[in-house]
Amino acid sequence: MKAIKDLLSGDFITIESAIRQSAAAFEQNELVYGHGTVNAIDEASWLVLHALNLPAEQQPDYQRVLTEHELVSCNELISRRITQRLPAAYLTGTAWFAGLEFKSDARALVPRSPIAELILNDFFGLIDLDKTKNVLDLCTGGGCIAIACAVNLPESKVDASDISEEALSLAAENVQMYHLQEQVSLIQSSLFDNIPGTYDLIVSNPPYVDAADIEAMGQEFSHEPMLGLAAGEDGLDLVRIMLNEAAEKLNDHGLLIVEVGNSALAIEALYPEVPFLWLEFSNGGSGVFALTKTELTTHKRTFQQKLKTTP
Repeated sequence: MKAIKDLLSGDFITIESAIRQSAAAFEQNELVYGHGTVNAIDEASWLVLHALNLPAEQQPDYQRVLTEHELVSCNELISRRITQRLPAAYLTGTAWFAGLEFKSDARALVPRSPIAELILNDFFGLIDLDKTKNVLDLCTGGGCIAIACAVNLPESKVDASDISEEALSLAAENVQMYHLQEQVSLIQSSLFDNIPGTYDLIVSNPPYVDAADIEAMGQEFSHEPMLGLAAGEDGLDLVRIMLNEAAEKLNDHGLLIVEVGNSALAIEALYPEVPFLWLEFSNGGSGVFALTKTELTTHKRTFQQKLKTTP
């Protein structure tokens, strides 16, 4: 790969030209996105602004000429993105979710769930905010969903669980960063195994990638913990268990919200009689369903049967 400086013509390299030439290099090297951005320009903007120590939320002077030191910093970061194929969040150490900044590294998946939009929009009216006092974020990873729930439901208590000790260590750092230790509790658990209470709301972004998609994933995804991605041949290994057990962990008015991404077709085919409410998002993303405790209880036998007949 050429250095950014070599890719540009002229002696004066501005922030804008650094971003554009970085994006061109990304496209030339066929990078894969999906860890917070969906195209080369957004990815390049994130990395260049980070290299320049400029806040991502502020509008920079795109015509400002870079110093030689800044150019070197940009080049180093862009070069690593191309040669190592690391997600941008792992290169910067930070990611954004629901308007909040989080620490991000290889201990957990990069936060990118459309559930962020749901949280920021009062859960689309699906829950009574005043009655939602106990929340569980199942498979919390780095803790972004749990923390976003705590910030947007300040009167609630939030439990955040994960089987991974490493992921929970990252979640603990994020909880501490927002001073939410009194509101958010971390639990090491394989799904519901060590979950002690019942909840008004259970939210989960579990592993749901099927075997075919795992095989086809870009190199960038290989840097994330496979424990947080792979979920068997059809992507539903964990979701089957969740559907079978969630009702017992919900209060009478409780709601289960789960992201299953591209495995939505598989879940509808497996449970054609279950009235999944598929949520629609303005900012992109799909494959998130909601079920009430009543619906989960009504179809309990179906969930049990599918669980038993699954190898």
